[in-house]
Formats: sequence, C-alpha cells, structure tokens
Amino acid sequence: MGNDERECQKIFSNGDVYLGYFKGMLPHAKGKYTWSDGTVYEGDWETGKMTGKGNIIWPSQAKYEGEFSGGYLHGFGTYIGSDGSVYRGSWKMNFQHGIGRKKYSNSDVYDGCWREGVRDGSGTYAWNSGNRYIGNWKKGNMSGRGVMKWFNGDLFDGFWSKGLRHGTGFYRFSDGSYYFGTWTNGLKDGPGTLYPAGSMHMSKHNLEEHECKKKKQLSLNFSKESEESVITKRSLSEKFSSSFLRGSIRNSRKNTSLDERAHSNSARENMLHEKSCAISHSIHDGQTEWTDDMTVAYEREYIQGVLIKERVRNISKLSRKSKHRFKFAKEVRSSSCMDIFDGQRSNYLMLGLQLGIRYTVGKITPVPMREIRSCDFGEQARIKMHFPSKGSQLTPSHHSMDFYWKDYCPMVFRKLRELFKLDAADYMMSICGGDGLRELSSPGKSGSFFYISHDDKFVIKTLKAYELKVLLKMLPHYYDHVRAHDNTLITKFFGVHSIALGLRKKVHFVVTGNIFCTELNIHRRYDLKGSSHGRFTRKDDIDESTTLKDLDLTYEFYMDRSLRESLFSQLSLDSAFLESLQIIDYSLLLGLHFRAPEHLKSLMEPPDSLHNPEHTNDTSVDGVISEGELMIPPKGLLLVTHEPTFVSTTPGAHIRGSTLKAYSIGNKEADLLLPGTGRLRVQLGVNMPAQANHKLAQDETDASEVELFEVYDVILYLGIIDVLQEYNLKKKLECKFKSLKFDPMSISAAKPEIYSKRFLSLIERIFPLHP
Repeated sequence: MGNDERECQKIFSNGDVYLGYFKGMLPHAKGKYTWSDGTVYEGDWETGKMTGKGNIIWPSQAKYEGEFSGGYLHGFGTYIGSDGSVYRGSWKMNFQHGIGRKKYSNSDVYDGCWREGVRDGSGTYAWNSGNRYIGNWKKGNMSGRGVMKWFNGDLFDGFWSKGLRHGTGFYRFSDGSYYFGTWTNGLKDGPGTLYPAGSMHMSKHNLEEHECKKKKQLSLNFSKESEESVITKRSLSEKFSSSFLRGSIRNSRKNTSLDERAHSNSARENMLHEKSCAISHSIHDGQTEWTDDMTVAYEREYIQGVLIKERVRNISKLSRKSKHRFKFAKEVRSSSCMDIFDGQRSNYLMLGLQLGIRYTVGKITPVPMREIRSCDFGEQARIKMHFPSKGSQLTPSHHSMDFYWKDYCPMVFRKLRELFKLDAADYMMSICGGDGLRELSSPGKSGSFFYISHDDKFVIKTLKAYELKVLLKMLPHYYDHVRAHDNTLITKFFGVHSIALGLRKKVHFVVTGNIFCTELNIHRRYDLKGSSHGRFTRKDDIDESTTLKDLDLTYEFYMDRSLRESLFSQLSLDSAFLESLQIIDYSLLLGLHFRAPEHLKSLMEPPDSLHNPEHTNDTSVDGVISEGELMIPPKGLLLVTHEPTFVSTTPGAHIRGSTLKAYSIGNKEADLLLPGTGRLRVQLGVNMPAQANHKLAQDETDASEVELFEVYDVILYLGIIDVLQEYNLKKKLECKFKSLKFDPMSISAAKPEIYSKRFLSLIERIFPLHP
C-alpha cells in the first residue's frame, strides 16, 4: 500500500459501513462496503469507485462476481439471479454486452452475442422443450438469417424479423416434404413451391452447396438478445454523496427467458396447407431418402397465409429459378455483376460510396443555405477529392483501395433533399451507417447494378456515361418541376457521384428513392411502358423477385374517384414534362400488395390435406405451435378521415406529397385502415387502395393452374422510372452501335410526343372508371 493509504472502518450517518483502505477520503485498493439495505460489495477500489475484481450480493440474494470498472459491472463476470438464472460472460456499463451464456430459471439456454443487455448478433437459443434456434438476433428478437428446429422434427431455415419468419426460406416437415417460399410476419405471403416427400428435386450436390453457404452465414455458437438488464443503469459512482456513498445497487429489470409464443407463428401457417419438408444438413437429421416416384410439385401463391393460386408442375419442367429456390437471398449477391469489378473490388466500391457520401454531405451541410444559381448546375459544379487508404488531412484512413471521388451539383442536390423533406443526418445514417449496403442483382437488361440501403429507403444505381450526361442536362428543369409539384411521381434523385478505384475507369452512380420501401409485402412488381413488343415474361422464369411486364398484367384497378383523378392529373403533368425534355422509354413501376379476400375461411384447405388427415388443428407443444389455426383478418380496405396523430407523417425516400382526398369520405384527406394490420396515410403513389379485377383471357385453359379468386383488394405503390433516355441521343447511339438492340417501339416508332400519348393510354387502360 502507498504511504497515504490506510486501513480503517468508517460508519456513515445513513447506516452504510466501509471497512478497508482509503486514499485521502475515498476508498482505495481493497475494501468491503455494506449498504444499510444489506447490499455488500467486497473487492478492489480505485479512488472511490469499484474497479478491478470483486463480488457483490444484493438483499434478494442475487450476486455478481467478476470485473468492475468505474463503479460499473464491466469486463468478464458471472451473475446469479435470485430466481436461479445464471449469466456468465462479458459486461459493459452494467449491461450484458459481448459474448456470454445465460441459463434461465426454466432451463432455457442462450449462448451468443449481447448488446446493451439484450440478445443482439448471432447466437443459439435452446428451449427446455427441445426446440432450438441458431442464427441472428436484433434487439432481443430473432432477426436476419436463422434456423429453427422443433423437437418433432419440423424445421425452418430462412429469414426472420421481430421473432417471426419474414422473407425467403424453406420449411421442412418431418415426413420429408418441404416448401420453399416467402413469409411476411410469420405467414406465407407470395409465391412458393411445395415439394412432396420423396421429391428428386434437390440433388446431393445442391445440398452440399447449400450447407456450405449456410455454414458461412451462420455462427453455430453465438447469438444476441436479452430481455432484461439485471443491474440498474446508474453506476455506484452516481450514488456517492458529498460525504461518500448513498443508496444501493438493485436489480432493475425482471429476469425472464424468451417466451416461446414469440416464435409460435413460425410454423403456424403449415396447418392451412400441408406438411412440407425441406432438406438441410446443418442441424437437420439428413435422413431423407430419394426416390423416382415423385414427379409432381406445386407452384403456389399466398396472400397473408391464404392460398390463392396453385399450378401443378412436373418436376422435370420446373423453371431453373424454382429448382434453385434454396438460395434464399437470391437477390443479395456476393460479387458485382460489372466486368470491371469482381470479388473484393465490389466491396471497395461500396465502401468508397459510403466514404464519399459521408464526406460530401458532411462538408456541405454546415454551409449556410442560399438560393440555387445557374452556376450550381452542370458538369463543372462538382466536388472532387482523393481518398488514399492511409488517409489525409481531409479524409479518414480506410480499408479500401485508393480512389478518386466526384460529387456533381452538390448544392442542387442538397436543396432537392430539403425539398424532399429528407434530413441530412438520416440520409447519411441510411447509406453510411454501420449496417452497410446490400448489392442487388439487376432486374433488367441494362447492365446496371444496384445497391440498396440497409433500411430499404434508397437505391443506388450505376449510370452509363450518356445517362449521366442526360441527367446533368435535365437537372435544372427537374429542379423546377420538383419545386412546382409536390406530388410528382418521377424518380426522386438525391445525389449523383463518380468513383475511380485506382487506375480503373470511372463508375457513375445516382442515389434514388425506393418506391417499394414499405412494411407491407409487395406481391407483384410491374415495369409498364404501354408497349407490346417483347413485353412479356415466360412463366417458367417468374419467381418472387421477378419484375413483370405489360403483357403479364392481367388486372384492371378500380379506385376511389378522387384518388384516380389525382393520379391521372399528376401522371399527365409528369409525362408532359418528360416530353418537353425529349425523354422516352420511361416506365411506370407498379407494385401490388394483395389483401386476403373476405371469404377466406370457407376456402382454406383443411390442415395437412396432403399428408395427415388425422392431425388436429390445435396441436401445440410447450407454447410453440408447429401447426395451428390461422387468424384471418376481416374483409376489405377502408378509407377513413385522416388523423395525423394515428399515422406516420415522417417523410420517406419516396414519400413527399400531401395527404390525398377521397371522394368516398366527402373529399376529405384520407387514411387507409387495414383491419388487423394498421393505419396508413394515403399519398400519391404510396398506400393507394384499389380493387383489382382479374381478366381471364379466353385461351387461358391451362388445367394445371388455378386462379382461386377474380377480385382482390390491393394497395398500390407506383412511380415513373428510367427517365434518362433522351430521344435524339439514343437515336445517335442506335446509329453508332448497330449491334445494340433497342426496342423499335421506343425508338423508330415512338417520338417523345407519341411515347407520351401511349404511356397515358396505358394508364387509362389499367385504371378504368367504375362501370
């Protein structure tokens, strides 16, 4: 001990007692502190704060032994709760944080990553019933990629959100059948394929490839979440009075295991259709036998868990996409589709985008706002910067290649982001946040590739040199159009940039709003031009990610009279604007969210109709429902008077305009009420309700495909995209590059004024007046 340290006992006026060494007036080195309520700490101190190793016991008999820092549980330690639960692992500022293992009082066990007291990251949760989940967690819930195996042999391998299956995946049943498809909030929602037991569909090679990919994506030992923090946020140092200590440390949150009901929906929809079985070898039993007996598969489509369409197919005739449906996140690619970038270079490009946008937005945001001038437009209005990997006085060090960054018309796009009511900090967090960007495969034949922000708000697309030229040329007019029309449906541009990695050629990017940024599942996507030339998709090539074309659209949409008038008025204005700029070949991007028909229960197929007719509807095991009844939402969509306090009015990447008025409620501003789901603000191109009537052509007599309904309630999301094709420039390119195959309906036969008329005729056809 130092010369100024001494051991003694001190009794405080509030009844607290300290026995140990002091440094001046503060506890230091070794000592034991007893609070008046019975809490006892014994261990290391440093200038009045618990720091080092020690143990603490609360009056409830909960105890902690491990490392402390600055008065906090911080480092590695073991906590035993008063209910018998045990956590052993890392701590940070009184919270479980890092890697740790917790055994709950009911014998459930979680082993994995924690963040600020909750399961967050990758980890394994084993229930005492025998069910087990291995995968990713977020804020205490199963979120991201993961595998759930029930003790009865059923298994789901795919994506989760908030504890429910959400996204692509497959469900394997113990009888050997399996279903590949898409789920929304725990229910089948969208297209999928059922392979009965014994299907020869998946080869051994495919199984091995799938297992290899899954092992790379999932950590089998760690996961994240915890629903409680056993220690109060306040540190001991905050409990010191001027004389020393006052108060005590107490457990602040209830110590609970993960409720099995949180993931009960993960198997519930199976009762509605069939027991399926998918093949997987990570935590699967691997005992599936392959036979040549089964040659039939069922291509199906669901809306909120209800089967609406089925197509019986011979397995040998299944589409290549269907045959590889086990590649769950098919749209997320690990390598770039551009020839000049492969492997790690694509990651360099992504990192360069984030660094450049953070630099540009951060640099220009503090500049006082002013009126936009003519000098703010054009190719010369730009910010250029070199980003060496070692960093510089103006740029941070990074793990990418050295690159050159160019930001075009920064003042103009800053003003546009303001007009679009987009906060600069939110913009940077969406694109430059720690969760990064996802690379998507191109939905078209343009050769462009795409990134999407982690929150799905923004799409970043590569541009050809002539598209950059068109965008910069039209930007002054686009700026004026956006200022004049809040409800414009033309693509919202947020920034244009170029990157050159090392000595490689420049890659141009544009940041746009994602039209389909919604919590609702988009069941159908259409790219509509009003042309019939080559505008169809082979049925065998269609899956949940396919963007369909004009001739694939078999619906007419009937809307509220005022909503339809608002839509037609704005589309006419936007089309006239594009015509004035000689723009052609643009599309109406249309997304459909179907609502389950009102007469669902009477049409639902009985549980296990393909497999086990003796099975009952209400089977559940220890609260985890592997098969059970589906709750069907009430019928229809309802327009109600807008109430700002009941809906989100936060601007989004595609949302900007005012709330629309609906004729059916007296031309008042409208909200859309989704029974059992929520309430949405109705805006142009966003959350627009309609009735979709299915048009059955006379020659549609394919007995293998059954459309169960003819009328649907739908919610529409739409906007005008691909607005960077200038007529004269594209015609010059057509002459220069004879090998390029342009759509003759767009070039030879459709001057801008003709294209505009054809586009508006398309709108009139698909949105007719009520008969």
